Amino acid sequence: MNNLILSSTSITGTNVTNQKGESLGEIKDLMIDTETGTVNYAVLSFGGFLGLGDKYFAIPFEAFSVNTTTEKFVLNVNKDRLENAPGFDKNSWPKTSDHQYWESLYKHYGVERRSYVAQRQTA
Repeated sequence: MNNLILSSTSITGTNVTNQKGESLGEIKDLMIDTETGTVNYAVLSFGGFLGLGDKYFAIPFEAFSVNTTTEKFVLNVNKDRLENAPGFDKNSWPKTSDHQYWESLYKHYGVERRSYVAQRQTA
């Protein structure tokens, strides 16, 4: 297996940069799809100062790449694109059932949702 496997605690708090090396914020949380067992999106905190005035962004996990040498996350967007992305307040998270919202995120970041070959069987 060549995939880098990281713990959720090692990802939470990780600084995210773009390919130019500009800081885009910090991963605050990972949201896991309990049906498939995969990370659906990462919550990225961007802007503000010392946690005040920052905005949260739901970033599809497919939009990230990982620098395997430094184990840092890279998001291939410039700061302007992130600032104009659909975001949310840390006290008002998006509804997981809002499919239109999620589709708009995938489109905004130019990534496609993973397809799942095997569906989980229920007993």
